[in-house]
Amino acid sequence: QVQLEDTGGGLVQAGGSLRLACATSGRIYSSAVMAWFRQAPGKEREFVAAMRWGVQRSMYADSVKGRFTISRGNANTAHLQMNSLKSEDTAVYFCARGTDFSSLPSQYRDWGQGTQVTVSS
Repeated sequence: QVQLEDTGGGLVQAGGSLRLACATSGRIYSSAVMAWFRQAPGKEREFVAAMRWGVQRSMYADSVKGRFTISRGNANTAHLQMNSLKSEDTAVYFCARGTDFSSLPSQYRDWGQGTQVTVSS
């Protein structure tokens, strides 16, 4: 089973930026979909962004569109650049890997352990 490690979270002021990284234990193949989800206390896990690795086709949640960018790093790393952060972006962020280009958590088999992002207002 592929292992994912997500890093880069932290405390930032509103309006600031953070860049998350997701490193996998093996190469990310072109057919894979890499995604980011987030979960705030007391809320369900929600979709943030996803990318079909080979063609770099991406999609975003409406709440982050224009502010967040999912991108490829090297052969086994995905990134989430988060700009113009808001207090409502505070959550634990998880990277995930699957094969369906989907916004549903159930479609992703492999998950990172999560990294905390806290935005102070």
